[in-house]
Amino acid sequence: MKGKIYLTGVALAVLLMGLFADAFAEEAKQILSIEAYDMLNTVPDTYLIDVRTRAEYQLIGHPINAYLFPFMFWTDNLQKDEDRYDYDMNKKNKAFLKEIGKVFKKTDNLLILSRDGTRSALATKELMDAGYKKVYEVADGFEGALFPVFEDNHKNKFYRQLAKRNKIHSFNHRRHYGWQWWGLPWTYEIDPKYAYPPDLEPSKRN
Repeated sequence: MKGKIYLTGVALAVLLMGLFADAFAEEAKQILSIEAYDMLNTVPDTYLIDVRTRAEYQLIGHPINAYLFPFMFWTDNLQKDEDRYDYDMNKKNKAFLKEIGKVFKKTDNLLILSRDGTRSALATKELMDAGYKKVYEVADGFEGALFPVFEDNHKNKFYRQLAKRNKIHSFNHRRHYGWQWWGLPWTYEIDPKYAYPPDLEPSKRN
């Protein structure tokens, strides 16, 4: 009987330790683009990782010296979101962690940037879960969120409708926040040093 009680106590202790470990697990830090840029210029072993698609990186532009590691890829699925149509972007890059691991150490300061902070949050969590210790989510993204933006989705939708009905120029546009909004350096040019590594490999001919 005492043995059973002892084992039960040990099991309970292990369970509680696990719960406390989860509760106090280190979370990724959220920073703004201007903070990310300052870190790149002042903190050793700091790297900026752009997790947008190849098309966004090339056609919309990207921060100078930002490494491209797409977290997701575009698909050819056309879908409707409220009153607009978009091509779906739901194809996860299964090689994301593998390719990151070829270039960066788990102790490097990794600044994760996406369009508006959505994909960077997902990528940051995946990196933290994989054991990367110093991951920073650039919350405002490269372009920023669609304008206007409210946390309350009903309020958000109401003002978007007003903006659309009154033909407000800034309605549904970005660049009202984020890397570009801060006026931080960016470019359209692609430096092979920062391109997605698999894209630099020679194509396999049959």
